[in-house]
Amino acid sequence: MINPMDLAGRTVLVTGASSGIGRETARLISQLGARVVLVGRNEERLAETLRSLDGEGHRAELFDLSSADEIPRWLKSVTASSGPLHGLVHSAGIIKLCPLRVSTSQTVEDVMGINVKAAIGLARGFCQKNVRASSGSIVFLSSVTGLTGQAGLSAYAASKGAIIALTKALAVELAGERIRVNCVAPGLVTTEMGQGQLSLLTPDQGAALKSMHLLGFGSAHDVACAIAFLLAETARWITGTTLVVDGGYTAH
Repeated sequence: MINPMDLAGRTVLVTGASSGIGRETARLISQLGARVVLVGRNEERLAETLRSLDGEGHRAELFDLSSADEIPRWLKSVTASSGPLHGLVHSAGIIKLCPLRVSTSQTVEDVMGINVKAAIGLARGFCQKNVRASSGSIVFLSSVTGLTGQAGLSAYAASKGAIIALTKALAVELAGERIRVNCVAPGLVTTEMGQGQLSLLTPDQGAALKSMHLLGFGSAHDVACAIAFLLAETARWITGTTLVVDGGYTAH
């Protein structure tokens, strides 16, 4: 049987792999045949993800992505052992519910550091000689908040809007190097992060938010499927795009 999303023979690095969308993405692409390099800060949780993967040749790497300038050198050391990367998924991220009147420059710096600065550092590192294969696919995680307004999430929304703009700019810049760059913009997903966001709302606010997702809240697997599609040959003619996976949230 032909599987157009077959990732056999490819090595993909996934950040934020210790939980949520990152963990589910790692699981799915391992089932599709990829070798996975898991990246996170929690050794125990990374080990849990590693044990859940199909196939062989996977590895876990502890690294703090807030050290953005160190990322290119670190990626060189990783790929010296793992071999060149065919794909990169930046799923790690920070969300802070913070009304504008109490937002500080540190709030913005914390969110932008992981969500945007690390994304740029990872893209820089991925482009290095011997770090990537002859062609490659980068997938960033944006959010519907980068497309629509939501109170209390100005820094987070700004970071996710920046990811959408970064995706387009890098797609143009890196096309000549045969690197495709895309991003996925999920609605509210029932991960630990999503549940944490819901816990800050009243029952009525939570019900209203759910009603705006016409197909209900999503799962990490829903988003992982979109990421796998963008990594595989199914998306060989797609770059610079934002794939919205939101259960109809932005259809309003």
